[in-house]
Amino acid sequence: MKRILLSYNTTDLVNTGFFILLSIAMLIWQDASPLWPLFIGVNLAVLVAIGILARFAELRGAVWNLLHGFYMMLCIPIAFKEMYFLVPAIHPVDFDAALIAIDRILFGTDVTVWLKGWSHPLLTEILQMAYASYYLLPLILAVDFYRKKRVRAFKTVFLFVILGFYLSYFGYVSVPAIGPRFTQHEFEQKDVDLPGVLLTPYLRDYTNTGESIPPGTEFPAAKVQRDVFPSGHTQITLLVIFLAFRFRARARWFLGVTGSLLIIATVYLRYHYVIDLFAGALFAWMTVELGILLDDWWTRWKLRQVSRQSFALRQSGTQE
Repeated sequence: MKRILLSYNTTDLVNTGFFILLSIAMLIWQDASPLWPLFIGVNLAVLVAIGILARFAELRGAVWNLLHGFYMMLCIPIAFKEMYFLVPAIHPVDFDAALIAIDRILFGTDVTVWLKGWSHPLLTEILQMAYASYYLLPLILAVDFYRKKRVRAFKTVFLFVILGFYLSYFGYVSVPAIGPRFTQHEFEQKDVDLPGVLLTPYLRDYTNTGESIPPGTEFPAAKVQRDVFPSGHTQITLLVIFLAFRFRARARWFLGVTGSLLIIATVYLRYHYVIDLFAGALFAWMTVELGILLDDWWTRWKLRQVSRQSFALRQSGTQE
């Protein structure tokens, strides 16, 4: 077992820890979903796959290293869907009223309502496209570093992004909310009230489907994912921009501009309250600090284990 653990990088460690937590939560809150045995089975499969990929990447070279690098992107949707069932089971109270009150204290108005006076179909189209690029931006950055064989930067992207997602999920459990598109606006009238040009309706359907409310869903406010506080879009995008400029990625200006538009879109398109963005920025900072600490701790632990093994081998050789 220790030999397998020594092949784990810090992102493997984070994924392993979080999927163990998910499995424990599913066992405790079994009423959250009748599919809980399936979810636990999937989680166990993920844990086994992490061990296999980590070990094979260490022993068998390029293809396995590629799979080991990018498998993390599959963990996010699995965990996100499980959180859909767990959040209302663990904390079945929405905090939208409190978030609205905070925004009103800070700005003296409902910001998404005020922004209606600045809306324009072309602007809506641009921002909806930027919002839809959320999962694409970390992938662009990772591919940029992978192609240049910048191993440290590549691993840091996945560590911070994966850790950032999982930290945001703790926020969803602590402060469940559904956002201003349901509480301050008529959700069903969004295409009429905030129209785009061409792709906006399709991109909205894509986003809504990912949040468990595909077109035709009845009572969408009751069924949508509670994933407003913090703004994960803001948190992860800030991490991507930070890493892009920190490691001077070739795509850094594209990521910076697109990411900035994405963050603006979170409020303009009525997915988030402004306080969610502040929380997203705070969670991004927490992700960086915790990521550095975890990576340093795990690296030192592995070095100690390797040193002990080397010492034991030398002692064994001396005795012989």
